[in-house]
Amino acid sequence: MGPSGSWAGTSDDALSRIERLAAALAVREPHTVQDPERKLAAVAVIVAPDPDAILLIRRAEREGDRWSGQMAFPGGRWSADDPDLLTTATRETMEEVGVDLGPGRLIGRLDDSAPRSQVLPPIIVTPYVFVLKNRPPLHPNHEVAGAFWASIDRLNDPEIYRPFDFEARGIRMRLSGYHLDEGVVWGMTERILTPLLRIMG
Repeated sequence: MGPSGSWAGTSDDALSRIERLAAALAVREPHTVQDPERKLAAVAVIVAPDPDAILLIRRAEREGDRWSGQMAFPGGRWSADDPDLLTTATRETMEEVGVDLGPGRLIGRLDDSAPRSQVLPPIIVTPYVFVLKNRPPLHPNHEVAGAFWASIDRLNDPEIYRPFDFEARGIRMRLSGYHLDEGVVWGMTERILTPLLRIMG
């Protein structure tokens, strides 16, 4: 079943959340960021049913990694061997968690995201959204401290999304994020996740 075939003409109420997401992304033009001074990267936003959930990872603690230990989507920087950023997202997902994002599972893109802080590396992250029929086994590599499926219902719980204080390089900030048992989803990952949840409803 695809966003343009049997879903056409179906009311939103009759669609599942995943079907609604696919239908919305099929007609949505993602916002892109153009900046030749920034390096390119891509992540895979992977959704699976029963119950509806999104794959998240916690990055391993690594010296020199500005995102060390943070919650994220599988993905990474574009390589010169990658013909495009979609290849980057699928390659990095296989390397990081052992999940094969084969053909026919891509349903669209979300808006590009870039760090708001000047202390972070200048990159542009393109999120690609995939749907899997079931949850495959996860095999995190050395770059990933943990990988898990966060249910949509859990992420939509109003108790989960709340502000917190963050301090870096002597600067104290008030931010918002998803407070999960595995860690807090904030920053660029939160800015990708929140619009996705709004579309799914």
